Amino acid sequence: MRLTPEITQSLSGYMKNLEDDITIVLQTGEHDKRDELVTFLQEVCATSEKLLFEEKDLGTEIRSPITFSLLKGGVSSGIKFTGIPGGHEFNSFILATLQLGGSDLKLDSGIKSLINDIEDKLRFEIFISLDCHICPDVVQALNKFAILNENIACEMIDGGLFPEEVEEKNIQGVPTIFLNGSFFSSGRTDTSKIINKLKTVNSNIGKRTQINLPLQDTVVIGGGPAGISSAIYLARKGLKVALVSENIGGQVKETLGIENYISVIETTGERLTGDMHSHLKEYEVTVKEHFRVEGIDKGKIKSVKLSSGEIINTKTIIIATGANWRELGVPGEKENLGNGVAYCPHCDGPFFKGKDVSVVGGGNSGIEAALDLSGIAKSVTVIEFMPDLKADKILVEKAEEKENIKILTNFETKKILSEAGKVNGMEVLDRTSNEKTTISLQGVFVQIGLIPNSQFLKGTVELNDYGEIIVDHLGETSEPGIYACGDVTTIPYKQIIISMGDGAKTALSVSDYLMKSEEFSASLEKAETIEA
Repeated sequence: MRLTPEITQSLSGYMKNLEDDITIVLQTGEHDKRDELVTFLQEVCATSEKLLFEEKDLGTEIRSPITFSLLKGGVSSGIKFTGIPGGHEFNSFILATLQLGGSDLKLDSGIKSLINDIEDKLRFEIFISLDCHICPDVVQALNKFAILNENIACEMIDGGLFPEEVEEKNIQGVPTIFLNGSFFSSGRTDTSKIINKLKTVNSNIGKRTQINLPLQDTVVIGGGPAGISSAIYLARKGLKVALVSENIGGQVKETLGIENYISVIETTGERLTGDMHSHLKEYEVTVKEHFRVEGIDKGKIKSVKLSSGEIINTKTIIIATGANWRELGVPGEKENLGNGVAYCPHCDGPFFKGKDVSVVGGGNSGIEAALDLSGIAKSVTVIEFMPDLKADKILVEKAEEKENIKILTNFETKKILSEAGKVNGMEVLDRTSNEKTTISLQGVFVQIGLIPNSQFLKGTVELNDYGEIIVDHLGETSEPGIYACGDVTTIPYKQIIISMGDGAKTALSVSDYLMKSEEFSASLEKAETIEA
């Protein structure tokens, strides 16, 4: 990989932010890719006087002659890259260099405290593909952990260069993480999920209870369209607001394209998430990202307990935690999300015009999706696990009338296939004959239901049989002072624009509730004074 003049110029600008000298040390030895890697690293180091390049033996724990380590002040940072970090991982390498050199890690103080408290030696190995667009999030998160805590080491490994090791470790998708030599996780993950999984390994993480914020008027739980909309509306009222979210954007961030958000002709989930986040930053909202809410204590003043151990006291709460699409859990699903695997036919269907697609799921949502897609796609194959479709008879009859809809019942999806980062087929099992078949297609729509993110609320507010929070027209739940909005609730039609409007409406309801509560308290105090 050679740096273009444009990239070199950009890097020279970024590297001006380096506060400390960084040494890039490449393991000695012979490898087919080593000369290319040497040239690449030398070109990067040429962009700043604070970047130094060396070649030497790094010791017995080094995987390959194409492994290099980042050192600061002659001391290893624990960050290693095995392979040439091109493609999507180029940013991971450059960010690690800049952050090790003094740039802001952009992590909440609570996250930093959690990571700094880890006393065990943790050695992460992340097997990636340079074509994977979700791998860098994992690599970058763990690189930050290594920068914060000398007990943590992190190595990015280009799995394509080590096929025997990939087969030996039975790696079927990327990113796949190993911790201290044992399997840790595979597929899409983020800082919050990594920390929560680490808590199962080290029970001391997040046990230190602390209150860092003053009493809030409202705590919004959830950073998707509903939560961000609520927070902005409340902040505009001059209220003291904190927003807690595992990841800003929620499901929206994973949406391939959006063309039904009125007034915006076309955008992507990633771009809309960035726009929402930027809008949120315009207001005085305390954002606690990468944290999970583990519990709520009810009462006039409510307490929200975070996964960090932090407790936020508040007068009211808005729950906007959304829902997750129920996943198939097969190889190739998470790895190809946004590159052929989708969950919303309304959002992503138009991107598959004239292509062959499948819908996994034969319930109402699956058959409705197939009917919608039949007017866009060249062909639609419905895959249903059970011997019979579960959808209403009228929907089934309509689907059977469509010439470009094919229905396969008693079939199991085994694997989603891809080439060059794009879905090109799926492997299915005929449960009657026990024979495997490969279907050639460009898109897979998973329609096996939604799971509301409400598990932490059992016993707090009333839920329906599907786990949705039961709300009235104002967004009120069964518990006074606790409101809910968006996909986690009983409101119909799970769409971005509906969730955003529902968030605004619920925020206005909360504002009215707080105003009336304060008026009541003031009138009560006045009456008590007169009586006295």
